[in-house]
Order: sequence, then structure tokens, then C-alpha cells
Amino acid sequence: MEVPSFRYLRRSSLHRSQGFVLAQNLVGTSFSIQSMKKNPLNRRSFLSTGAAAVSSWAAAPQILQAQGAVSANDKLNIGVVGASGQGGFSIGGLKDIANIAALCDVDQNRLAPVAKKFPKARTYRDFRKLVEQKDLDAVVVATPDHTHAVASVAAMRAGKHVYCEKPLCRTISEVRHVTDLARETNRVTQMGTQIHAGSNYRRVVELVRSGAIGEINEVHVWVGSSTGGRTRYQQFPASVPGNLDWDLWLGPIPEQPYHPGWTHFHWRHWWHFGGGTLADIGCHYMDLPFWALDLSHATSAEAEGPPVDKDSAPIWLKVRYQFPDRVVSGRHWKALPLTWYHGRYPNHILTPEQHKRWGSGILFVGSKGQLISNYGGHELLPEDKFKDFSRPEPFIQDSKGHHREWINAIRTGGSTTCRFDYSGPLSETVLLGNVAFRAGQKIEWDYRALRATNCPDADQFIQHQYRGDWNRWFEG
Repeated sequence: MEVPSFRYLRRSSLHRSQGFVLAQNLVGTSFSIQSMKKNPLNRRSFLSTGAAAVSSWAAAPQILQAQGAVSANDKLNIGVVGASGQGGFSIGGLKDIANIAALCDVDQNRLAPVAKKFPKARTYRDFRKLVEQKDLDAVVVATPDHTHAVASVAAMRAGKHVYCEKPLCRTISEVRHVTDLARETNRVTQMGTQIHAGSNYRRVVELVRSGAIGEINEVHVWVGSSTGGRTRYQQFPASVPGNLDWDLWLGPIPEQPYHPGWTHFHWRHWWHFGGGTLADIGCHYMDLPFWALDLSHATSAEAEGPPVDKDSAPIWLKVRYQFPDRVVSGRHWKALPLTWYHGRYPNHILTPEQHKRWGSGILFVGSKGQLISNYGGHELLPEDKFKDFSRPEPFIQDSKGHHREWINAIRTGGSTTCRFDYSGPLSETVLLGNVAFRAGQKIEWDYRALRATNCPDADQFIQHQYRGDWNRWFEG
């Protein structure tokens, strides 16, 4: 099938062809907690237990409407694990609406310059010490994927609410544990799929759910960027730089010798620490069809790519997921195939001109037309068919910002749009594509049992394997 290259609808100023930074709305926060001061229940107890009344994602817009003034003394105290990179991005989104009260990084060269900007924040190398800080209300986990689970679990068990970067964890078993624990402990959670807060995704969801292109028959998701394709290093430095605590960098995973090519952004290339492009970007782009089509767990995944390397993720990958029939708002939606591509374009659905305009994107193929989107813009296709189309009135309220949504939900005892109950199944499905690739065959997936029913060998890529006593964080 070839998609007509007609243009419709605006492409907003948020569009970035390769990047994923979304401008956050940081105008003054608005919830008054003066009444809380009069309540005999102390502030820490309120903030750690107030999330018990967790509502559905649909309630979040009402939560975000609360208005009022907040003094500096009323701001939540936030700890950030992973002070640079995405941690720095979260600090930028939180510093005006919360107190940055603790900072943690295993690399002192990255921690020191951030600590200078927040002299009142206590500093740590070990996140296990940070979560013990009594005055912290919540923790941001912005470490490499292989320590997402243990840091998030430690924070929740210490009574803190959690914002964790995507994907939620490195392995499917870790994702499930973190998701279940968030529910059990009633923590307010948010995964760092910041594009979810943009208005563009909301308008696309409205178009899909209002039937603008009819019944959705298939979805294609592709990204132009790519990581992986490396060869394991054969020579390693004789010593670890003094600024880096390599043992804490490794955290729970099996021991590896130090190499600078395994640290900081480079870790994304390697299975030890992450999952390549699919794990890195999949949660951002697959978030849109998950939201619009109310998807959850896939029933199967089949992948093709270059020869499997035991250490490095693939430079290109194609994964075909199958989702089951489901009922959405009283309507029966049939089983749906969703195909992921990175490193190679889906030439059978995109023209060369569309390659240039949509370096990364999502295509919904419906019975009445197609809808193509990226982070910041979308178009209905073909143009001549939709030239007189009247958009539905917006029915999904715009977000106040991804970080602000989390902060407001903590204060009100409410929910967020990317809470772990939603982001967990999304992350599990994304990671299932890597499992299928590494297992070398189609995976028939029993999500309840976390098991590939037709491939017992896939279990090694599904279950986490920790060294030493790191598993104790997963014990009750």
C-alpha cells in the first residue's frame, strides 16, 4: 500500500524531526494547601498516603484545574537520581514548581556542577542513601535503564512518589514488579514520555476516537535514528577514573569490566544496560497508538534484523506486534497489527517525499483514510478527501506540563496520564520486540504469566538476573 502524499492540518512549532524535547508550560502552580496546614495530619504523612484514592487517567484533567497560590515553603521536596542528561531535563521542568532537595550521581564530574546550582540540596553517590532522606516527598529516576527498577522500588518502599524515565525498566520482569508495587503502595507515578503532554497527541487521539478515518486496520511506527550495531570491546582500561563509582554504575547487573564506551549516552548501544533504539524511542512513538486505541498487552511479536549479537542491540529492526480484540467505550475493536521500524524506512507505505517530511512518525491506516503524525504535527490523508473535513471539538484537556501534572497529582492524591498502570504495559510491549529479536523466532505471549508459550529459551531475555543481594529490593 502506498500512502498518498497529500498534506492536511497544521504542523505545530513543537515539531522536531529527530529530537524529543517538548517545551513545558512552567507558569505558576496553582493548588492551595492552606487547609492542609490546619489538619492535624502532618505533611509527610499526607503526601505519602494521599494517593490512595487513585482515579482513572480520564480524571487527570479535572485534577489539573485546581487553582490557588503556593508559597515557597509549601513546595514539594524532590530528589533526583541521575543529575545530568535526562535528570537535568527533569530538573529544568521541576525547579520552579518544587524544591530540588537531593541530588545523586555515580559520576562526581556530573554531580558537582549541578550541585553548585542547588547549594541547599544534599548530594549522594548511592541512591539507596538518597531515598532514606526523611524530608523527601518524591524521587525522579533518570539513570540508565538497568538501574530504573531498583531505584524506583527503593524510592517507593521508602514512601516516595516516583517519576521514572522510559522505558520503565530494562527487562519485562522488572517492569511488572515496578508496576505492581506502585499499585500496592499507592504511589503517584509518572513515566517520562513527555510528548504525551503535548497538544498534538491529544488532537490525534480525538481524531482517531471520533472515527475521522474509520475503523483502524493497522498501525506503522518508525524512527530515523538508530543505536547499536557495535562489537564488544577487547581491551579495557587498567583502572576506573576516580570520579566514577563503577560498582554503583553497574548496580544490580552481572559484573562487567569498566570501559568508557559503556558509560553515559553510549550505554544505549548495549544489552547489559539498555535495549537499543526500540527501548530508547519506542515508548515515545508507540505511546500515541496505545493511547488512541486503548492498547495494552500484545499477544505476539515477530522481529527481523541483522544477525543477533549477544552484547550489542541491532542497528536496524522491524517488529510486528499483534494486539487482541477489545472493547473501547462500548464499541468492539478488532484485533490489530502494529509494526515498528528503525534504521530502515517502511518503503511500502511511504513515498520518497514523505521520507523527507516524516523522518520519524506514526501512521494509522483506517477504513476511511489515513492519519500520519509525529511529535509535533499530523495530517489526514488523502488531502482531497479531507479538504472540507470539520475537526471534532477538543474533548481532551491540554496538559499543564508533564512534570507539573505529576506534582499536582501528588498534592491532590490524584493520578497522572502516564502512571505506571498505563506505562507498564506500554514498556512491556516495547521490550517484547527485543525479546523476539534476541530469541530468533516469533513469540506467542502470555502476559499474565510473563512467558513466551512457544519458546522457553526466551525466558533469559524476559527475566532479570541480578548479582549479589540486589534482589532484596524486590522482596516484601
